[in-house]
Amino acid sequence: MKEYWTSLASLLGVLAFCQSIVNSIFPPELRFAILKLTGRLFNLFSSYVYFDITEIDGVNTNELYNAVQLYLSSSVSISGTRLSLTRAVNSSAITFGLANNDSIADSFNGAAVLWEHVVTQRHSQSFSWRPLPDEKRGFTLRISKNDKSLVLDSYLDYIMERAAEIRRKNQDRLLYTNSRGGSLDARGHPWESVPFKHPSTFDTLAMDPAKKLEIMRDLRDFAEGQEFYQRTGRAWKRGYLLYGPPGTGKSSMIAAMANFLGYDIYDLELTEVHNNSELRKLLMKTSSKSIIVIEDIDCSINLGNRKKSCSSAGNRGGSSNFYEAAAEEGGNSITLSGLLNFTDGLWSCCGSERIFVFTTNHVEKLDPALLRSGRMDMHIFMSYCSFPALKILLKNYLGVDGGGVWKEIEAVIDKAEMTPADVSELLIKNRRDKDKAVAELLEILKERAAARCGGRRYEAVEEEQEKRAVEESKEGAEEGSEFSSEKSEEEDDEKIK
Repeated sequence: MKEYWTSLASLLGVLAFCQSIVNSIFPPELRFAILKLTGRLFNLFSSYVYFDITEIDGVNTNELYNAVQLYLSSSVSISGTRLSLTRAVNSSAITFGLANNDSIADSFNGAAVLWEHVVTQRHSQSFSWRPLPDEKRGFTLRISKNDKSLVLDSYLDYIMERAAEIRRKNQDRLLYTNSRGGSLDARGHPWESVPFKHPSTFDTLAMDPAKKLEIMRDLRDFAEGQEFYQRTGRAWKRGYLLYGPPGTGKSSMIAAMANFLGYDIYDLELTEVHNNSELRKLLMKTSSKSIIVIEDIDCSINLGNRKKSCSSAGNRGGSSNFYEAAAEEGGNSITLSGLLNFTDGLWSCCGSERIFVFTTNHVEKLDPALLRSGRMDMHIFMSYCSFPALKILLKNYLGVDGGGVWKEIEAVIDKAEMTPADVSELLIKNRRDKDKAVAELLEILKERAAARCGGRRYEAVEEEQEKRAVEESKEGAEEGSEFSSEKSEEEDDEKIK
């Protein structure tokens, strides 16, 4: 045993002596040059090229690293053997990732690539205003030299797009509203947000199925139309006008659109916006892939029909500039021109993949310039509850198909003019007794249909009476004018005499 340790000590001494000789003959600069030359020779004869993507780029986070991590999570969950699990803030899904120093193969347009997640300990760092993590993380991408241009030109862009899609799918929707009086939050943003949890979808929306399919097809074409909009030179945006009586599901339609596309919602309160400049700043702070909503636009500020407004102002003998008067009255200087530029002007192009939605109960009050194509591209009439919509409500709330009263309901539903909100409330109230709910619904529909028909007959009679009264008043006025003219002529003759 003593001889073993003696031999080992002698060997270590020889190695130390040889190392000292090498250090004296080959200085560090020469050894570094030799290693660099060896690496170049290896790369010259190697058929692969390597790219390092670090987590921290200087002092900033590398967005490409996060994108690669999200992209690989979609395939790692299927083929990986050792995984790491993460859940981001405001996310309802758990994502998978490569474990430390693990690797996975991928392919893109026939090109094979290899990803390796490299994690090493960081050396002692000098003083920094932003302390760095103890571990140095990064991805190493190995590709063939022949596929270098393909990977750099298309593959990395594809990864960024896929990562954004995965992030949007996993992240909860957000509902934004502009801060009161244009104030900024703690981060300097003019928008405040809460998680958007509205459960409305096109499956639960009480609407004619054919109309729903048309809207869904239009939304899908818009979301997938980036190349089309670029080729035609149009801004990647679209406008929808939802109009109809109150309680017909306009807000539910907006929620269904957001859930269908996975977009955030910006609920713009125009009464809190002071001028056009502030309106443009709010638009600049909205994100892409979002829906900008102005509900009840006819009630928010005075943006009515200019022809009607100007004619009425002229009849009153007041100011002909309707919008200046409205601004003076309400202390709000947003003009129709500012709102038009907001939806269709140069400032509307400061982002991409945006949807504008306006809602109103009285479309006739809005200025035609606000409704033309390019601003409100698709007009959607939210009508009273139709028979197909009622079938959806019965299925959603009661799980029934109407039974033997289908024909009776179908005969009176259009005449009753009952909103989906009223029908829903009735079904919710009697949801524990399905038969009672259907029977009471049919009874109310019949009563409303009869009342509507009677009311229309009364309105027709009343309208006819009003017409007769107007005609009689006109005739009386004409007779009075004739009598007054004759009387004035007689007075003139008497004066002449």
